[in-house]
Amino acid sequence: MVLAAGLVAGLLAASPMAAMAGGRGDASEIIVDYSASGRQQYDATSRELEARLAATPPILSQQTIYFTQIAIKRYEDIAAAGGWPQVQTKDVLRLGNNSATVAQLRRRLVASGDLDPGYSLSHFFDSPLQTAVRNFQLRHGLFTDGAVGRETLAALNVPVDERLKQLRTNLVRLSAMGGDLGQRYVMVNIPGAEIEAVENGAVVTRHTAIVGKIDRPSPLVTSRISQINFNPFWHAPKSIVQKDIIPRMREDPTYLSKYRIRIYDQSGNEIDPSMVNWQSEEAVDYLLRQDPGELNSMGSIRINFANKHSVYLHDTPQQSLFGSNYRFHSSGCVRVHDVRKLV
Repeated sequence: MVLAAGLVAGLLAASPMAAMAGGRGDASEIIVDYSASGRQQYDATSRELEARLAATPPILSQQTIYFTQIAIKRYEDIAAAGGWPQVQTKDVLRLGNNSATVAQLRRRLVASGDLDPGYSLSHFFDSPLQTAVRNFQLRHGLFTDGAVGRETLAALNVPVDERLKQLRTNLVRLSAMGGDLGQRYVMVNIPGAEIEAVENGAVVTRHTAIVGKIDRPSPLVTSRISQINFNPFWHAPKSIVQKDIIPRMREDPTYLSKYRIRIYDQSGNEIDPSMVNWQSEEAVDYLLRQDPGELNSMGSIRINFANKHSVYLHDTPQQSLFGSNYRFHSSGCVRVHDVRKLV
């Protein structure tokens, strides 16, 4: 997912507007329109960027293609040498452990270049090994706690041939998407559940993301950001009404009122939820709209861009999800950690 004219911080020509059924407005929702001002320059000098942002190239860059080619050659060499050993353990491996499994872990990390070969023999989990585990976790987008739990173990035990397939697939995709995206764009790395904002070939800011579930994936989109909505309403898509809201109303008739979701008919008239037959699909024919506020599914900010899937980049009240290694929880939209820094 690539969005052009992405960064919009500092462009504060906001006007109170609104969008809802029936043409009625509410000044609590503010829309900033960037369709005309998208070429304005973003002032990155006012922020202290982390050192790694300056050192790490954008995903869609010739440097990334080059590094991917190097990684493919290195992994081909690893495969030719017999690959890496599996780490067999049911327990979390951490600093201070002493076992034969720790020696397996050392050999695995030596094979992938995360640990110096001089540290490959010991059965003791020491500080150099902890640093090597953290380096592996950092490369794979995992918590860098230096311990080998379930998710780190699963990543360690992916065979080198599978990693090679992933790298080769990524190289094809990077090459195909490496066209001219302009000076400023936002890149959503869906498999990595991350976002980066790029200006003049450099990463300005990176963000953890929540992307689509396996059965409701975020779509591949190249579009242009046109608006930023502050304190947005959320209009529930028909698919979410059908798959999520109707079943929840069957279990809890107060669900809509708890989450400040209102129902409107085709004429824009509000309907009492008790007048809807929730044992049928009747609700799909109505507009369900959630009021702005702390419970709103969009959070406090929604970033709009043209697409046929009705997806957005947006804030979320469920901030705790950003702390998870597994961040595939949405119905297609992309939730952005620290979204105010992005806009």
